[in-house]
Order: sequence, then C-alpha cells, then structure tokens
Amino acid sequence: MSITIGGSASSVQTNTDTGFALKTANLAKKQQELEGQMAIQMIQSASIDNVAPASGSVGSNINIKV
Repeated sequence: MSITIGGSASSVQTNTDTGFALKTANLAKKQQELEGQMAIQMIQSASIDNVAPASGSVGSNINIKV
C-alpha cells in the first residue's frame, strides 16, 4: 500500500484493493501448482505393477437379460 501526502482517500483504497488482488492471485497460483504436483505424484504411484492379479471365478460370468 502506498500513501502520498495530499493524496485522496480513493487512491489509497484503490492501491490497497490492487495489493489484495495480487496477493490473492499469487496464493491461488501456488495452490494450483501444489495440487498439480500432488496429482502427478498420485498418477505415478498408480503403477500397474501394484495391482494384484484377479483370482477365482467370482464375477467372471455375468448374466444379462435384455
């Protein structure tokens, strides 16, 4: 926030609003980057090697009537 001597109150309010808007945008950007990194880590951890093979016959035959 910047204040000038002899400045009007409306210019101070505008500068404050702009500062808050920039801070909010910066926080939103950081949050989106963090969520993106978390999503990438989750995708990488979901390896096909970690999946157990199917066993038994349960669910192998499904009866469907139309």
